Amino acid sequence: MENNFKLYLPLSFEQVLELVRQLSAEEKQKLINLLQKEGPSVAEEPTLTHFASEKTLAKDWLSPEEDEAWQDL
Repeated sequence: MENNFKLYLPLSFEQVLELVRQLSAEEKQKLINLLQKEGPSVAEEPTLTHFASEKTLAKDWLSPEEDEAWQDL
């Protein structure tokens, strides 16, 4: 039986991280196994790290000090 059902939830990375933190050790291991089996590795999808760190980097990049440092370029 093939399942074509797709569910899209607009969750931020931080929200997903909080949900994962609530899992039991057994559930976390199941998630790790699933990601290793079905998910692309970071080496195969280097943009995944970009999406995970975008908000954190934006805090440093989007500041008056950064604007001043780069204004002459």
